[in-house]
Amino acid sequence: MERTMGREKIKIGEHPIYDATALGAPKMLVLGIQHMFAMFGATVLVPVLTGLSVSTTLLFAGLGTLLFHLISKKKVPAFLGSSFAFLAGYAAIAPNGEAELLPYACFGVAVAGMIYLILAGLFKAFGANKVMRYFPPVVTGPIIIAIGLNLSQSAIDNCATHWWVALVAIAIIVICNIWGKGMIKIIPIIMGVVGSYIAAAIAGLIDFTPVAEAAWIGLPIDYSRTVFAIFTGGNLDPSLLITSVITIAPIAFATMMEHIGDISAISSTVGKNFIKDPGLHRTLTGDGLATTMASLFGAPANTTYGENTGVLTLTKVFDPKVIRLAACFAVILSFCPKFAAIIEVMPAATMGGISLVLYGMISAVGVRNVVETKVDFSKSRNVIIAALILVLSIGINYSAAGSVGFSIGSVTLSFSGLAVGSFVGIVLNAILPGKDYKFENETPNETGVDFEIVQGRTLSEK
Repeated sequence: MERTMGREKIKIGEHPIYDATALGAPKMLVLGIQHMFAMFGATVLVPVLTGLSVSTTLLFAGLGTLLFHLISKKKVPAFLGSSFAFLAGYAAIAPNGEAELLPYACFGVAVAGMIYLILAGLFKAFGANKVMRYFPPVVTGPIIIAIGLNLSQSAIDNCATHWWVALVAIAIIVICNIWGKGMIKIIPIIMGVVGSYIAAAIAGLIDFTPVAEAAWIGLPIDYSRTVFAIFTGGNLDPSLLITSVITIAPIAFATMMEHIGDISAISSTVGKNFIKDPGLHRTLTGDGLATTMASLFGAPANTTYGENTGVLTLTKVFDPKVIRLAACFAVILSFCPKFAAIIEVMPAATMGGISLVLYGMISAVGVRNVVETKVDFSKSRNVIIAALILVLSIGINYSAAGSVGFSIGSVTLSFSGLAVGSFVGIVLNAILPGKDYKFENETPNETGVDFEIVQGRTLSEK
């Protein structure tokens, strides 16, 4: 079958990747802008919640996406935006977004990005089926549940500043998510932010002075907020540096499963098995290097974005060139400090309402992970693994100390609840008999791991 677009004939066969250039430059620009806005609401929310720079975040979302496309042979139509999975890590190291502590948290995230390369090497050497036996849903599901629950208190604290503003944000998200049509259904986060923001502005709750004072054009990178600054400033804290790595790096085990789930979803949407070609070793390498690069310069970790997969489903235009165009738009927008200032004066209650939904959905996704993959909890091994992950991750986090620590000489090491729970779960799954999880490489199946709000059809719905 052939479809004619302009003068170009595009074959629609078993693997339909439409050539967006046949649509013409104006339509390509619109499609690129649409993809940018699809990722926009969730991507800028991470720096707002953590205290990182909005401008730097947009810059490295764009650059990270371009790097990912280069490493994955320009075949996968994926956009890399801010990962919510690492919010718990940032909160553990810099609970109030302290500027002097955030570079240490970013160092831990940078190391987590390098762990992707280890898994990518294992996939290349042994194949996906063998490696994935050690990261089954009975491990990743409870870890994801714990991530959302550990963050819940901060969402409530922000909502408490003005509950009615938070409820406006929540109501808009629910309405757009359930009853929205077209692009409205794709971008409920940004709709909730805008609606709540406008309501707060009308009520006089926002001080726009920083917006008026901000320049229209400026550099998106502040050297003092990069990882390099802590090594050149003369005030390096080795204990905090090591603690950051131990606390944050284990989160990579959950986000790598998220990555695999997203690549599976994109494969199903497009009709090509990207797990085989270009291969998980390439996509994981691209995602990991993009995360490390972004973190070193003070931006959040990157991840493949479910929102953009939803846009692919909506438009049926799967050409990766459109995604790269969206990445270029994000880079251009990062050079506008006035835009960043508009985001940074957002009321805490708006952030609270958005994050209340988001954190709850993270935990719900963990539940979905174990349900859709049919984890058998009649087996004692699975009950023990899940129970210890949840109790250790949540219990240690809400204990008086908030972590488990010990000293080696002059260096004090602290392990977050999530780090302890993840380690215990992975080890128990490896040593206890009864591993029965099978990862299908020929026909990719969803892992159920996705930290973004995904619209459109999932694999299980098709």
